Amino acid sequence: MSYTLTLGSKAPDFSLINTEKKTYSLKDFADHKGLVIFFTCNHCPYVTSSDPLTSEVAKKYQKYNIGFVAINSNSEHTYKEDSFDNMVNRMKEQQFPWIYLHDQTQEVARRYGALRTPHFFLFNKKRELIYTGRGLDNPLHPEKSHTNDLEKALEEFVHDKTISVPLTNPIGCNIKWEGKDTHWMPPEACDIV
Repeated sequence: MSYTLTLGSKAPDFSLINTEKKTYSLKDFADHKGLVIFFTCNHCPYVTSSDPLTSEVAKKYQKYNIGFVAINSNSEHTYKEDSFDNMVNRMKEQQFPWIYLHDQTQEVARRYGALRTPHFFLFNKKRELIYTGRGLDNPLHPEKSHTNDLEKALEEFVHDKTISVPLTNPIGCNIKWEGKDTHWMPPEACDIV
């Protein structure tokens, strides 16, 4: 059995609060043609460096009725910056074009098999997984990127084409699991691929 969700799998449901303390589950996005669910956080340099481009992609595909849902599953006890309060602050500062959800129990990250921050999952209308992996091939230095695999998959999907590269390795920080590496670490010590 694969640790991470395999292609063709159905999106596991969830019931999580967003930064405005409203509860969301899969049914709240039922009207979207496609749904990008991605695991992210507040501190990871791979996230913070690539968020501007991820935001551009999310805005670009709104007209195609593609939903974007971000989930922070990191333990605040393992990494203080990933607390819910800091999620709220970050959303206020950045005004991201997505719903930002808090997976406090980390159960949703386990169901999806989230490996890194960021880690993207693209689902079709039936909520079957059609792409998973990275966004940019160089999320730490987006200006040096050669490809955006998430955007390529989205472009093919919205034009009813077969996803040419449906699986890539996510690039970024490890999920910060509860009870592991519980000592405080500075951002530059973030575990990376």
